[in-house]
Amino acid sequence: MSASVYQMSWRPQYRSSKFRHVFGKPASKENCYDSVPITRSVHDNHFCAVNPHFIAVVTECAGGGAFLVIPLHQTGKLDPHYPKVCGHRGNILDIKWNPFNDFEIASCSEDATIKIWDIPKQLLTRNLTAYRKELVGHARRVGLVEWHPTAANILFSSGYDYKVMIWNLDTKDSVIMSPVRAITCHQDVILSMSFNTNGSLLATACKDRKIRVIDPRLGMVLQEASNKGHRASKVLFLGNLKKLLSTGTSRWNNRQMALWDQDDLSVPLTEEDLDGSSGVLFPFYDPDTNMLYVVGKGDGNIRYYEVSTDKPHLTYLTEFRSYNPQKGIGVMPKRGLDVSSCEIFRFYKLITTKSLIEPVSMIVPRRSESYQEDIYPPTAGAQPSLTAHEWLSGMDREPVLVSLRPGSQLRSPQPLPPQRPLSSAAAPAPLLPLDPTPKQAAEDSRRPCSLLEEKVPRWAVEHRLEEKKSWLTNGFDIFECPPPKTENELLQMFYRQQEEIRRLRELLTQREVEAKQLELEIKNLRMDSGQF
Repeated sequence: MSASVYQMSWRPQYRSSKFRHVFGKPASKENCYDSVPITRSVHDNHFCAVNPHFIAVVTECAGGGAFLVIPLHQTGKLDPHYPKVCGHRGNILDIKWNPFNDFEIASCSEDATIKIWDIPKQLLTRNLTAYRKELVGHARRVGLVEWHPTAANILFSSGYDYKVMIWNLDTKDSVIMSPVRAITCHQDVILSMSFNTNGSLLATACKDRKIRVIDPRLGMVLQEASNKGHRASKVLFLGNLKKLLSTGTSRWNNRQMALWDQDDLSVPLTEEDLDGSSGVLFPFYDPDTNMLYVVGKGDGNIRYYEVSTDKPHLTYLTEFRSYNPQKGIGVMPKRGLDVSSCEIFRFYKLITTKSLIEPVSMIVPRRSESYQEDIYPPTAGAQPSLTAHEWLSGMDREPVLVSLRPGSQLRSPQPLPPQRPLSSAAAPAPLLPLDPTPKQAAEDSRRPCSLLEEKVPRWAVEHRLEEKKSWLTNGFDIFECPPPKTENELLQMFYRQQEEIRRLRELLTQREVEAKQLELEIKNLRMDSGQF
């Protein structure tokens, strides 16, 4: 009797999830970026930054540091004389796009400076050497830069002088000599920085084997983990779950992940050994789907997990495998994904052995071609919720949310302060909490989902979007993209048009098959009804 009870009480641990069958889809050869001279630096950074307009990648350059800024649609073989963004006197170690301005990028270098660049909207025709701002404050080389997730014009940097510096870019000075705050609690080189959702907390992983949770405005350490069994190299806030994830190595030199409670870093909630490889693990978290992606440097695999607040906190889903090892990785923001193909994440792998950048899309298999509301909740958009002055004075605010549904309106968890009317944009006005700078106002005017359109009827917005679509030819804006100037650009445009024609033919054939199936069903129904 006891044996039967024991058999009946045992249950296998199945867990239903809509993301169980997510798969990675690498781009075809013509949709990759070929002949890209990727940097040979051994620094453990991403070396790549992506937004819906451009892909930026650190490159090799004699006599200083440089990076390439390639329009996202310009796939195929890169011209060997393609213009570079160069101005640093030492190798570039990190680059990051401004999350609120797709045409502004920050770079840091071994020359101990940070530079802010304005990328022109048209294609670069020669090397860009004129930067907009230079930040001078670190005594040694600068290894990391991070933009604040909710406040405009706030940039964080960490250097080999063991300092994290906070910079306010909302000034007219082209050279900023001192930060608004320097955090000096670290005893060694900072290896990783991560913000929580509203940017009120900063987590760091340091070479002294400690993970710290810091109040960045006070420079005060709130929590500190010193686990001798886990040597962390990267740390990541997991959205609003109040948890941290760190990747590193175990005491036996196995690659390892550890999950922590952000309010108690004394003991990790769980630890998981992955393999015995030596490359650094880059973690990426998607707060919209609660999925964690772990990318290994030096191998071609991307593991992904689902994170939950209940035990077990990490549920392994599956793994994307490739024979091409990645040196660095870039990630597309959610607003740049293709929602029509149920794409929930997109990586850009830097494959130095082939001088190739390969996009890899993470896709949820769905049969329906309609917009999938359940896998695309409102996500952080490209509008700041705070000014630099407001954040520095102690205010916190959640990100401004947008819907990824084509033609949808802006959404926010709380009512936003009133915006300045469009007619008075040029007139002087008092400083409001969300008063946009002229540059941000211009950006908002380019985006179809702006606050100003909330007063416009929905049919007018849809008509405007349809009119905008009519300007696009094979994904190009005929008013923004210049005609091809070289034979290579002409061939690339021709191949893209051929690909579009092939896709449309396949779609037409599919529709014809569906129509014939419907005709047969109607015919069978009529025959059945005639018999009765």
